[in-house]
Amino acid sequence: MNELFWRWLVAKPAVVLMGILAAMLLASSQLDQIKLDASSDSLLLQGDPDLAYFREVSSHYAANEFLVLTWSPEGPLLHPDSLEPLAAMVDELQAVPGVVSVTSLLDVPLLESPPLSLTDLARADALPTLANPEVDRNLALAELTTSPVYKNLLVGEAGDVTAIQVSLETNSELQQLLQEREELRGLAANASLDESDARRLVEVEARYDSGLAQETELRRALVADVRVIADRFRPYAQIFVGGVPMIAADMLAFVESDLVTFGSAIVVIMLLVLGIIFRDWRWIVAPVVNCLATAVLMLGLLAFLDWRMTVISSNFVAVLLIVTLSLSVHLVVRYRELEHVQPDWTRAERAVQAARLMLVPCLYTAATTIVAFGSLLVAGIQPVIDFGMMMTVGILVGFAMTFTLMPAAMAVMPEPGRKLRLAPDPAFTRHLANHVEHFGGLVLAVAVLLALLAGWGITRLEVENRFIDYFKPSTEIYQGMELLDARLGGTIPLDVVLYPPTKLPSALPADDASQALGGQAAMAQEVPVDVDAGDEFFADDPYVSDAFGDDPFADDPFADDPFGSDPFGEGSSTAPSFWFTVQGRALLDRAHAIIDARPETGKVLSLSTAFEVMDGLYGATLGAIEMALVQNSMPDDVNNTLVLPYFSAEHEEARISVRAMETSESLRRDAFLKELHATLVRELDVEPEQVRFTSLLVLYNNVLQSLFASQILTLGAVFLAIGLMFWVLFRSLALALLALAPNLLAAAMVLGIMGLLGIPLDIMTITIAAIVVGIGVDDCIHYIHRFQVEFAKDQSYHAAMHRSHASIGRAMYYTTVTVIVGFSLLMFSNFTPSLYFGALTVAAMTAAVAGALLLLPKLLLLFKPLGKGV
Repeated sequence: MNELFWRWLVAKPAVVLMGILAAMLLASSQLDQIKLDASSDSLLLQGDPDLAYFREVSSHYAANEFLVLTWSPEGPLLHPDSLEPLAAMVDELQAVPGVVSVTSLLDVPLLESPPLSLTDLARADALPTLANPEVDRNLALAELTTSPVYKNLLVGEAGDVTAIQVSLETNSELQQLLQEREELRGLAANASLDESDARRLVEVEARYDSGLAQETELRRALVADVRVIADRFRPYAQIFVGGVPMIAADMLAFVESDLVTFGSAIVVIMLLVLGIIFRDWRWIVAPVVNCLATAVLMLGLLAFLDWRMTVISSNFVAVLLIVTLSLSVHLVVRYRELEHVQPDWTRAERAVQAARLMLVPCLYTAATTIVAFGSLLVAGIQPVIDFGMMMTVGILVGFAMTFTLMPAAMAVMPEPGRKLRLAPDPAFTRHLANHVEHFGGLVLAVAVLLALLAGWGITRLEVENRFIDYFKPSTEIYQGMELLDARLGGTIPLDVVLYPPTKLPSALPADDASQALGGQAAMAQEVPVDVDAGDEFFADDPYVSDAFGDDPFADDPFADDPFGSDPFGEGSSTAPSFWFTVQGRALLDRAHAIIDARPETGKVLSLSTAFEVMDGLYGATLGAIEMALVQNSMPDDVNNTLVLPYFSAEHEEARISVRAMETSESLRRDAFLKELHATLVRELDVEPEQVRFTSLLVLYNNVLQSLFASQILTLGAVFLAIGLMFWVLFRSLALALLALAPNLLAAAMVLGIMGLLGIPLDIMTITIAAIVVGIGVDDCIHYIHRFQVEFAKDQSYHAAMHRSHASIGRAMYYTTVTVIVGFSLLMFSNFTPSLYFGALTVAAMTAAVAGALLLLPKLLLLFKPLGKGV
């Protein structure tokens, strides 16, 4: 069968090429259907229990996705020259399709401009806002810059910058599909999915993916509209646009730009470098056409299957170019060798013979490379899994294309003159062989030194990063996040959810408790709490006893109450929650203070903030009755601002909203979360399950920790699998072990460089480990395979080394030079992950070829694994 294929290939090369061209045209027709996905759903750890909890808690609070615009006028913030254009911009933003509401300093309720009493607050039909021209602007600015609610969240403490929140419409149908998908996936995980549910799961996943793609495009259009509006108002103030939707849109824009700009530049560089190396148009056109054909076919396949690329998996095109170029150059070098040794053969004969000689080593390099990228399939993060799967399919396509298109092209391309055909190749790799022979000890010494340095670097490698570092300081994302962190309370959200204890914590310090309870906490410290006790809860409350006597409800204490109703009676919307008692507040105040004291946190908001505001209006610390009134009798705009975002009556939970400082150099997510949780449990004297963390800070930390567990630790398994494949391929355990050494060193060097330079291991850089292993394995397989062939001729290790360097060594060297020059262009990208990818790929290629052409041959000469020789 193999022989029939080769005969047919050389007999009908034009037919083969026309078939490939037709396939490329068909694939090209699908290219406009390629989709990039930068949704948060694609960057989370699937199956993470914290993800399910995050979605559950999010459903308890009316929280829409939002954009944030910062407004920094040159003049005073509340001057008409600032407020009038700000109001006009808010009106335009409100009219953008998909925008639900716009919150700015113009429409938030003002409680201290002038100061209101609780009676005024309860009886007010509408609270004053800056939209009212009668409001005292000086008092308003003082309130906005000192209020525990607005300071460093809505308005900077210096009073020169404000934030505008643009809340976006929630796609309820998409949310329902997501909920149904997760429920069905849960059944599948428990092996309780019947045939009907399985069909429904496939349908729901397809509908959700389609809806998500449409929603992504709508979000991108919305962000573009908001940016147009922002640009129009920039003459009046400095404006930055931020928020998750904007970051997602910009990441897609960066990736698309890099794909087009740097992808085209890499192809041009490949043409130039191949021209300089081979000085023969055939070996410029054929490899590049093969690489482009493979990329087009794969992209067309992705579009046809609706297999979306993400920020991470979009790199597969660049890596596929490396692998395909390597395969192509190896065939070209082998063909050129045959031109020298068999000048009288026909083109078809040389093409078939070159393909036959390279089929086995290339097949094994493809297989071992697939194993290397297979390490990504256990990541648990869909974009990383997709990258591994895309590379697996892409390598298979690249291998098939190389051994069909390349021989067919070689068979039909006209030969140049005999002088050019027989021109010798540059002898750089021969110099490397001489270095190995004469300075082998130095090679080993340098290898040991590099191994030690790499080991030290790996110990400094961090599974951590600052998201802001994905972008250059000149980008709007970077500048906006920096401003939000420095002057508007932080960037990354963290939610701390508290559940009522079964008894009051005894570890709360007495003086802290006294302060929190207005000096009357001493008697309350040992009172058991029954969160369903209703009115009976207050039977022993010292505040109530002191205020109303032994029987606080014997008479109607609310006859003259400014709120005009009994908060616990029939007119009450809910029984008093634990969190609206003096004991609950004490616990909440303590938790709020602990979190706020951490240097990693910025703005912290909770019911404690609301109580602090009400304390100011009341003129004293609220007691049990007043807090119950806060729960049930606040005006809607106050309730929506101060209570509902931080309290769920249905689930009896209190939510502390935290903004972490993304720009903090000291932020270490995992350590911060563990230390904070331990501190809260210890200081509050509660059970660990009564304090839970959620939101993006937790979810992203889980992703980073999973990467370490699933990738770094699985590299050992990957090397074991590759070692076994080496053993089968070379039929020698000694050869297999020697072949692993340069790969281990190359992988360690790249990871060590990351550690020494402070490049974190994250969802972007984790793939470089698989890339360096895959590339290094290819070089070692090719070299040892050729070394075995050359050694069999005269049983001379030194001669075999020199001949291998002069033949297969050139192919490895040419591939490396081409890739290094081409991919170094990525270091000019504005998107830092692309920059890192380019720099680390260059390091990986350099380490791989150096290991294969310097360390590996020295080990072969030293240990003589093929038996005795000269």
